[in-house]
Amino acid sequence: MPLRTQNLCKCVETLVVFFYFTRSLQNHLCIHIFQRQYTMRKIWFLVLVMFYHGFPSKGISSVSTRPRTVNVGALMSFNSTVGRVAKVAIEAAVDDVNSDATILNGTELKILMLDTKLSTGFLGIVDSLRLMENDTVAIIGPQFSVMAHVISHIANEMQVPLLSFAATDPTLTSLQFPYFVRTTQSDLYQMTAVAEIVDHFQWRDVIAIYIDDDHGRNGVSALGDKLAEKRGKISHKAPLKPGNITREDINSALVKIALMESRVIVLHIYPSFGLDVLNVARSLGMMVNGYVWIATDWLSTVIDSDPSLSTSPAMNDIQGVITLRMYTPDSEMKRKFSSGWNKVSKEKDPVEGPLALNSFGFYAYDTVWVLASALDAFFRSGGTLSFSNDSSLNMLRGGSFELDTMGVFVDGEKLLKKILEVNRSGVTGQMMFGEDGNLVHSSYEVINVIGSGIRRIGFWSETSGLHTGESPNHSISGDGLYGVIWPGQTTQTPRGWVFSSNGKPLRIGVPLRISYREFVSRTEGTEMFGGYCVDVFTAALSLLPYPVPYKFVSFGDGKTNPPNAKLLNMITVGEFDAVVGDITITTNRTKIVDFTQPYIESGLVVVAPIRKMKSSAWAFLRPFTPMMWFVTGMFFLVVGAVVWILERRLNDDFRGPARRQFVTIIWFSFSTLFFSHREKTVSTLGRLVLIIWLFVVLILNSSYIASLTSILTVEQLSSSVKGIESLATSDERIGFLSGSFAENYLTEELNIHRSRLVPLNSPSEYEKALKDGPANGGVTAIIDERAYMELFLATRCEYGIVGQEFTKMGWGFAFPRDSPLAIDMSTAILKLSENGDLQRIHDKWLTRSACSSEGAKQGIDRLELKSFWGLFLLSGMACFIALLCYAIRMVYRFSRHSNSNSKGSSHSARLRSFFTFVNEREEEDKHMSKRKRTEKGSSGRVAHEEEFDGPTVSVRLQN
Repeated sequence: MPLRTQNLCKCVETLVVFFYFTRSLQNHLCIHIFQRQYTMRKIWFLVLVMFYHGFPSKGISSVSTRPRTVNVGALMSFNSTVGRVAKVAIEAAVDDVNSDATILNGTELKILMLDTKLSTGFLGIVDSLRLMENDTVAIIGPQFSVMAHVISHIANEMQVPLLSFAATDPTLTSLQFPYFVRTTQSDLYQMTAVAEIVDHFQWRDVIAIYIDDDHGRNGVSALGDKLAEKRGKISHKAPLKPGNITREDINSALVKIALMESRVIVLHIYPSFGLDVLNVARSLGMMVNGYVWIATDWLSTVIDSDPSLSTSPAMNDIQGVITLRMYTPDSEMKRKFSSGWNKVSKEKDPVEGPLALNSFGFYAYDTVWVLASALDAFFRSGGTLSFSNDSSLNMLRGGSFELDTMGVFVDGEKLLKKILEVNRSGVTGQMMFGEDGNLVHSSYEVINVIGSGIRRIGFWSETSGLHTGESPNHSISGDGLYGVIWPGQTTQTPRGWVFSSNGKPLRIGVPLRISYREFVSRTEGTEMFGGYCVDVFTAALSLLPYPVPYKFVSFGDGKTNPPNAKLLNMITVGEFDAVVGDITITTNRTKIVDFTQPYIESGLVVVAPIRKMKSSAWAFLRPFTPMMWFVTGMFFLVVGAVVWILERRLNDDFRGPARRQFVTIIWFSFSTLFFSHREKTVSTLGRLVLIIWLFVVLILNSSYIASLTSILTVEQLSSSVKGIESLATSDERIGFLSGSFAENYLTEELNIHRSRLVPLNSPSEYEKALKDGPANGGVTAIIDERAYMELFLATRCEYGIVGQEFTKMGWGFAFPRDSPLAIDMSTAILKLSENGDLQRIHDKWLTRSACSSEGAKQGIDRLELKSFWGLFLLSGMACFIALLCYAIRMVYRFSRHSNSNSKGSSHSARLRSFFTFVNEREEEDKHMSKRKRTEKGSSGRVAHEEEFDGPTVSVRLQN
């Protein structure tokens, strides 16, 4: 029924109402009155009539700014787990509000509560319409998200705010429902917490079981979005029909789930059906080791609401389950409310009471206080309770519902604004709304069901994520969660997936190569494969802690190498479950598949013809440049001259005739090269110069020896191609392996025109193209992966790798995106590397003994005569010249000796005399010559020779 005016005998109230309706009529009835050109006098007359006779049902109802009562509705299911507790909590909150004179300043809050049973559809609509007939300013509820979706449309038309303490569907806070206000935590944050739990344990695939209605679908959709942010996914959705769910329906859904790979199950369901699902799962053997069950907050609600559950057989059905509970911080207000709950619940519900309190009961209590605070602010700001009829409802006049009596709350938008501006502390903590319409500081407790009770293993908060702090606001970074006891009474974290029980082995795609069969090859006439890649794959599989059924499936026509890109696309279309082969890990490929840890490094290299630089006879001159030789020789002479200057006044070794001193300088200078100088230095300055020069000689000598050793012992190779830089800037043709990623890399990354690229299919084509060269239709160089090129060069010594490896890549096994097997295989590959098996497999298939053999290396290291014959030539020439000078000198001296001693002798006698002369000591010869010259003194000429330890100086004295 519409609100009636107050008694006209109350003068003050009459004046207030009179003023209000004057304004109200001007604002809301002017469209009807002024169109008929009513005068202001007629308006005043109409107002007086309305005050005297009361408002008609089709007119506008209004009350003063501070009415005596405010009508509020409430919708919930009285016989549900949440509804029973919420009903008592709301009634208790209304009593507390009405008894507090500071909150509404004497205005009484009247609440009309309607039982929607367990219906989420038609009955809820009917009850909401009944509430609208009573000029209700707000509705607390509804309890179910499905009903909230429907009633929100009515609330939008009637401009009546809905404050729901239990409708957690994330989509209800969309712009479509502006009058819906959620006074509890949204499933958006709960699903974020579930996704972080899944990511914390490194699971990627989950199965979602839910009720197929707005609450279930939208909650699971939010979970899928949050999992996708962490590279996870919902691999299977198992919807259950709304309404009466039978055990047969549950059994049918769980049997399908048991045959799937994922063992992580998220149960998002209503409290009334949740325990039935877990009971059927236990009967099917799905609550054992290996399974993971994550229940949303429905399970914690059931546990909190039913203390007898801990001693019932149903407790066995939920062992090891992880569930969430909305976190409500401890406070004096909460403790006071909780301590008086038993008394209040028994008074309000003497049949069912006392009831156990759950989280939704706390939020229902705070919802009433939020509304009361908003109404108080609404009245303080001048808000009034006025309702205008919607003309579109006139056609519904008559009938038992009297829909035409429903009025639009004129200031409903203003009240909604005041509700969203509320900021107060309640029993659940801070009640404050964010910009998205949800409560701020959402947080959950993470609970593990163990034995006959529960154990909190951590918290989740919007700001800190998962942690094990004392509260959501006191986190310890990186803690994650405490240990969990999983189904089956195990503390070992389940792997989260198994191979499906349908008996189908994994289909492993293997490229059917025609070249480099050392990596992958098929045994002729069979479906058996071998090679380096296959052996690494099977060795890694053997290290997994579980068996993996598989079979190899060839890909390719056997005539050309199949493109790896097409092979990987077979994974995306579901044709293959994995790919094994020489598959390079590239950025574009990781966007469509997941790769394992690389099992071999293989970047791109340049291979070109090379020639060995022949050793020269003058190789010993190559360590120094000509300028270096010149400067070094000059410094030998300069240092010798400086030392001679510094020593000649003090040292007899540096004195004597000019010729002797010149020879001494030369000899001293160059003998320092071998530290074999015999002359002593006595001056301080001379010693200083000499010690510094000897240090310089030491460095020069060591550098010369090291450089010469490298020149003579290291194989010197040269090529017209210096590396990828020179090749990219030239116009020469380049070969590459057909079907490899090298073509795209060269064109897209290095900007090499495709016309310069020549696809080749086999090592024989490589060799022919390199031999022909670009002039004869061949190529200048080949660009391919190092693993291939090492095999190619093993038997072809006339080619080599030039420049540096210009990409850093590797080969891996490919699996579908987010495949858990890829992670386990990566771990197995690392184990192979650590225990040495990976290297042994490499040596088995990829080690060759031709150009890289030890014998060839020894041949390179052995020095040949052609590298040293120049040195031998210099030494031989020195010997020859010295002997020639000696022979000339001996012949000259013998001729003088023979002329003065025996003339006219025969040739044979002279020859014997010559050999005798050569064989004599030089001192004897000089003594005899001196005596003869003394005897010839009478001729007037005396020859005198003075002998020295060094060269002989002859002096002739004239009589």
